[in-house]
Amino acid sequence: IRVRLYAGLWQHVPEAILTAAATSQRTGSPLEVSLPAGSTVADLVARLGLPPEDVRVIFVNGISRSESHPLAADDRVGLFPAIGGG
Repeated sequence: IRVRLYAGLWQHVPEAILTAAATSQRTGSPLEVSLPAGSTVADLVARLGLPPEDVRVIFVNGISRSESHPLAADDRVGLFPAIGGG
């Protein structure tokens, strides 16, 4: 699974995962993550150590999905926190 984390979500990922999987720790840089077959977006969020309540927008292969969406090999996932402003 190729994952892009945006905004402050990077700060939650354990250093061991970043060191083993990321080529760069810049926001939005892809992170390669291996998960067992049948894993969902929620499983990915847990594997990355992200607080589930901080992940507000999820895209899988460019389509908005929920945390219960099943993932497949070679999926591209984008995880975004809530964005505020005004």
